[in-house]
Amino acid sequence: MIYYLVKLLLSAVTIVAVSEVAKRLPFWGGLLASLPLVSILAMVWLYLDTRDDAKVVALSWNIFWLVLPSLTLFLALPLLIRQQLGFPLALMLAIAVMLLCYGVMVLLLKHLGFWTT
Repeated sequence: MIYYLVKLLLSAVTIVAVSEVAKRLPFWGGLLASLPLVSILAMVWLYLDTRDDAKVVALSWNIFWLVLPSLTLFLALPLLIRQQLGFPLALMLAIAVMLLCYGVMVLLLKHLGFWTT
């Protein structure tokens, strides 16, 4: 139980730290947010839980391919906000674009045989 609390606490502290830094220093908040902190934590937790290198390798490859469609959110959001849509609507639309790109990537990965589940 303590192990899960440590995992939860470290993960939460990471997210709070990024948001607090971004309030004062947007560039540095962006830099911290762009680091694959969640991915690194997930790989560490997975390895500590399973001691299975193959699972870490599979997770790392999946993260790589699925980061690509996630980048569309960061492209679409500022473009939509600049169109005077307001943050809530722009965020919803940017998320929709991102989800569409995830769907396309999953289909592409399945078609190419990189992903079967």
